[in-house]
Amino acid sequence: MGEMRKIEIMDTTLRDGEQTSGVSFAAQEKVSIVSLLLEELKVDRVEIASARVSEGEFRSVQKMARWAEQHGYIDRLEVLGFVDGGTSLEWISKAGCKVVNLLSKGSLKHCTYQLRKTVEEHLADVKSTIAMAKGMGLTVNLYLEDWSNGMRESKEYVFRMMDGLKDDAVTRFMLPDTLGILNPDETFLFCSEMIERYPSLHFDFHAHNDYDLAVPNVYEAIKAGVKGVHVTVNGLGERAGNAPMTSVVALIHDHMKLQTNIDETHLYNVSKVVETYSGIRIPNNKPVIGDNVFTQVAGIHADGDKKKNLYFNDLMPERFGRFREYALGKNAGRSNIIKNLQALGIELDDESTRKVTARIIELGDKKEIVNLDELPYIVSDVLKNGVDNKDIEMLNYSLTLTDGLRPTATVKIAIKGEVYQESAAGDGQYHAFSKAMYKIYRRLNKPTPELIDYEVVIPPGGKTNAYVQTIITWKHDGKVFKTRALDIDQTVAAIKATVKMLNMIESGNIPNMNYLPLP
Repeated sequence: MGEMRKIEIMDTTLRDGEQTSGVSFAAQEKVSIVSLLLEELKVDRVEIASARVSEGEFRSVQKMARWAEQHGYIDRLEVLGFVDGGTSLEWISKAGCKVVNLLSKGSLKHCTYQLRKTVEEHLADVKSTIAMAKGMGLTVNLYLEDWSNGMRESKEYVFRMMDGLKDDAVTRFMLPDTLGILNPDETFLFCSEMIERYPSLHFDFHAHNDYDLAVPNVYEAIKAGVKGVHVTVNGLGERAGNAPMTSVVALIHDHMKLQTNIDETHLYNVSKVVETYSGIRIPNNKPVIGDNVFTQVAGIHADGDKKKNLYFNDLMPERFGRFREYALGKNAGRSNIIKNLQALGIELDDESTRKVTARIIELGDKKEIVNLDELPYIVSDVLKNGVDNKDIEMLNYSLTLTDGLRPTATVKIAIKGEVYQESAAGDGQYHAFSKAMYKIYRRLNKPTPELIDYEVVIPPGGKTNAYVQTIITWKHDGKVFKTRALDIDQTVAAIKATVKMLNMIESGNIPNMNYLPLP
């Protein structure tokens, strides 16, 4: 049995990826990315820049080359060069690099209308540049720019170029779908033609994602027999971007059962670093690296995961340095809740789990997902200071906050079935609410407690739609006790905690666990 075929991965985040609109990496960021790609991810090759872009780019390439030389990676750094009489080669060599990815024309249109040359003239220029690079000790890989259009419209031109270059000192011939026009059928056909006609040559395929076909086109190119593929971290690149490394690697490993040198465990971390440096956010539903892709939302899925992992596929999060999450929202079921409670080390009996599940479903109508960090607050809200009787019910309330005017509140409550309504102004919205409530209580000669402390606790993460827990400490009839409640709005949470307090007083059911003797 022969050795499993291995696909070479070339990352072009720092060259093609930096052509993403609005993306420009600082020199030290580039060194950091090169280090992560080569040492953490074990990428085979890294295309780091285009020659002659700017003086700043030259200094960046020098820094990356110095780092690579010191760490034994200099032969794995590549720079895009041009057929320009040797100017690009001098630039690359002076920067300290050893590999040029030479850009030639892969379609008759480009050769005729951009260069205004015949195929013979362009071929002669390319051959001269290759010879010059060889004389300077540079390794040459060759791009056939616009190769996909060349194969569609001027195949004889492509073959004329290849026939003239196949015996030159070119290590890899790189086949770019420069404008992202190919579909999978064409990709397989065109790559197969190249490989069958030139079986001894090494071909790379370079995909663009204009039709969202970059990954399936990579799949077909590998099926056809190419030996290497080009990717970028997070799919960065001009226009719609390039083939994303994460999806390509997962595809090769899982669907094609082929090997790469990529260490999957570092894919997520490297993607997040590049997200930070580039300023381009990773979509939540991006395969492998999106925030939501290992989150089960439906309760039935969590239940299936408990029973022989019925909703798992080969994309196990642990492969990529991640873990599976179970969303807490209106679609959550008991199994989702249990999975999250286990993750936090919280054990509840069946009845408590039922109550917490019902509360999460209720809260899920206000926001799509409840975060794991918020779960302890919800458990606390449900289980601590729970009030079974509902002698006092909040029927309606209105809070008004206007610049330059005092906040006002109108409150409508039912006390043992009798409905009462009052309005008041206060120094804040909750203060106005309290004054309106206490107007009703004074009218009925009912006792009211003293507010001792008002605390708002926000779960970690700092999101503006995070649930907050409001904890209020009260003093009544010689006792100090607390009520707490949860909501996205802290004032609403405070109102809920207040209604809990009023029901406790009404029923005389102030929990002993929260009883503190006054000093």
